[in-house]
Amino acid sequence: MTDAAEHSTPLVDEAMKKASVAWVAVAGGPSLALWCVPLEGALFVVSGPGEQAAPGLAEADEAQVTLRGDHGGRIVTWPARVTRVAPGTDEWDTLAPLVGAKRLNAPGPTADLVARWAADGCALVRLAAGGEPVQGGDLPADSLAEPPRPAPVIRVTRKPFRLHRVRRR
Repeated sequence: MTDAAEHSTPLVDEAMKKASVAWVAVAGGPSLALWCVPLEGALFVVSGPGEQAAPGLAEADEAQVTLRGDHGGRIVTWPARVTRVAPGTDEWDTLAPLVGAKRLNAPGPTADLVARWAADGCALVRLAAGGEPVQGGDLPADSLAEPPRPAPVIRVTRKPFRLHRVRRR
């Protein structure tokens, strides 16, 4: 039995098997929605130039991972041990093509994508269960909705545009 399996629970295992997106928080920062690939009882995430941004994840030792259920709601939050898979290792040669094959809208063949990840310094990280779930099982009594974070892409909503005059009767 692997070390990751010793710290996992059936709820976390089942949620990981179905995950395609995980909300990952590093060092108490905000949770970021990241695409992920479940393999070998862990989640794998790629970040870096030309890929998704995950500030601090590649250098972190641990993170908080939140996974959703079939209907989109949060079902579990658990601590994860973060390990980076280094290019040029046997582990990279085995795992990077499997993760690359699952990347949607990848430009070009998987081999070219994996080579670009290695050349550009992208990080392939493993998120393995690192302890008992922090939240899960019991549903919260209050809403966990948060206001949107400020972003440069938010625009002011304008009044609807009308091409023709509307006659009122």
